[in-house]
Amino acid sequence: MFLTDDGLQYHVRLKQGDIGEYVFLPGDPFRTDIIASYLDDAVLVAHNREHKTWTGYLDGVKVSVTSTGMGCPSTAIAVEELINCGAKTFIRIGTAGTVKDPKDEEIYDCCVVTGAVRDEGTTIHYVPVEFPAIANRHVVDALVRACKERGLNALEGISQSKDSFYGELEPENSPVEARLKERWVAWQRAGVCCSEMECAAIFVLCSIRGVRGGAIMNWGNMEETIQAACDAVRILIREDKE
Repeated sequence: MFLTDDGLQYHVRLKQGDIGEYVFLPGDPFRTDIIASYLDDAVLVAHNREHKTWTGYLDGVKVSVTSTGMGCPSTAIAVEELINCGAKTFIRIGTAGTVKDPKDEEIYDCCVVTGAVRDEGTTIHYVPVEFPAIANRHVVDALVRACKERGLNALEGISQSKDSFYGELEPENSPVEARLKERWVAWQRAGVCCSEMECAAIFVLCSIRGVRGGAIMNWGNMEETIQAACDAVRILIREDKE
């Protein structure tokens, strides 16, 4: 295990006891402050590089939020080290763009991700590409129920986890423009719901490390998504005790 001289996980700067078993994973360090405001008695625990961590409580149970930074490489580092610190359930809270139909942003409030296209390079360093990136069914169920209880119209389905933000938005600037456009059409025809940059790493790592992972993505209304994610954790806390 790669630790600092004082026994902390090298990148997230955390140790056992600093976090709860339930952890929210936004990408942006500044969003950890927003999510922490929904926790009881939240305390800033650590901030190193792109990884900022708060720990508080939901229904009396310790819950944390750690930022992953953008993309699968830094996300994988964060998840690995958080697992070493005792995390057992992860929920990614983030923004995404639609793939299947841009009008989905007008119809649906958010997207509960059930699996991810491994269109990135990080997870092949863990397991062959044939291995699926699938969200934990209990986390998916809790997120869907939480959305329904809040009256949110949640799209459910597969995301595309990619490595290049501008490869999607401005493929004409890339020497592999034709390949990028061809693959985008393939994702659309296959019914992929949204495009983001972290879910594949979370789902694959959680699967092979024996913990739970899920994700809820929004088109820009972060507050509703955070509230639904918090409600989902409350559901999981309650059902984990039973």
